[in-house]
Amino acid sequence: MMNNVSLIGRLTKDVDIKTTAKGDSVGSFTLAVNRSFPNQQGEREADFINCVVWKKQADAMAKYTQKGSQVGIEGRIQTRNYENQQGTRVYVTEIIVSQVTFIGSNNSSQSEQGGQSTNQSNQPQNSQNSQNSFKYDHSQDGRQINISEDELPF
Repeated sequence: MMNNVSLIGRLTKDVDIKTTAKGDSVGSFTLAVNRSFPNQQGEREADFINCVVWKKQADAMAKYTQKGSQVGIEGRIQTRNYENQQGTRVYVTEIIVSQVTFIGSNNSSQSEQGGQSTNQSNQPQNSQNSQNSFKYDHSQDGRQINISEDELPF
């Protein structure tokens, strides 16, 4: 059987971090992913996909991303259901993230390159097993890029 998902999108808000009773970090976020085709009015629509990330990757996302950050994720689709307080069965489909790639960075070279991801030799790259690996491209110079609200898909 195969259950693999790869997505690139922007965070609709900051990652919501919680800690389990065992002390593991778990983060939840919604990823806005643009559709590859326009609607009947010629506008691009986005899908809003719920995601869950665990442990070190959750901590890294909370530290290095914010609303509007562009990330790539790999993971698997998981469904679950529960009964809410009104007695209605609620079904949830979400992506369980196994790897995160931080695409957007806070440097002006990205905006000069038309938003392409840069990978400079001084950027940290962590790679362990697929359950605990993460990559990020994070500027250390602290400069900001300007993104207008019109450029965000949410």
